[in-house]
Amino acid sequence: MRIGISPCPNDTFTFHALVTGAVRARGLELEFDFADVQELNARLAAGQYDAAKASFSAALHMARELVVLRSGSALGFGVGPLLLARPGAPPLDAAHVLCPGARTTAHLLYQIFHRGQGRVEQTVFSRILPALEQGEADYGVCIHEGRFTYARHGLVSVEDLGQTWERSVGCPLPLGGIVARRSLGEGALHALDDAIGESLDHARAHPDDTLAFMREHAQELDERSIWQHVELYVNAWTRDLGPDGSAALAQLARSARAAGLLSDQCPELGVLAARAP
Repeated sequence: MRIGISPCPNDTFTFHALVTGAVRARGLELEFDFADVQELNARLAAGQYDAAKASFSAALHMARELVVLRSGSALGFGVGPLLLARPGAPPLDAAHVLCPGARTTAHLLYQIFHRGQGRVEQTVFSRILPALEQGEADYGVCIHEGRFTYARHGLVSVEDLGQTWERSVGCPLPLGGIVARRSLGEGALHALDDAIGESLDHARAHPDDTLAFMREHAQELDERSIWQHVELYVNAWTRDLGPDGSAALAQLARSARAAGLLSDQCPELGVLAARAP
């Protein structure tokens, strides 16, 4: 089974035990790739992965083929992308705005709340902060650990898009999660989901074992930033989406449809049913 995950600390923390063999998936042989979130979205859409970390925005468009696993998601309050600006940036309507990928949830939020504002360009998320610092663009939608380090680049936060979402709809923001192909079958889907949960449990029980692995893959190597990232994005919903997670996904779909960004023909994005007791 080929699986794509991001190099961000929340994913490398969660998957450390599975990648290193400290935890094994029963009955499955797993092969892992690491890629930027927008690249993961594109490869998943191209059929290159059996399962992958994907932006929920991208997964909404592939709901017929995919199911969201219960473990491995990034969802919560206070976890949203930041709209950053370089000092002296022009008004947003006249600005050059960088976003981290057309099908990222960050771009979806920008479209929902700022559609038609600025000249939007898509780029890999790790380029956004340096590009703003060097004056190559005016605004940027920042994701991942950059929310902890943007001030070092002399940038200012204009808006927390996650807070805007929370005020607008009153539910946690679903950023991304582990989605898998329905064609794998219930047995394999549950075996993979169980293994991800066990890997996360192992990381929580042995956090020091994960640090070198997270550092190897992180864009920001500062230890404090890495742990801040884990503390923010790895929470109870990462272990099990539960009813709140399912409701948040349904709300994301409703908001995307209301903004004209998701076809009415797309079915609901389903969550893997919990195992029977």
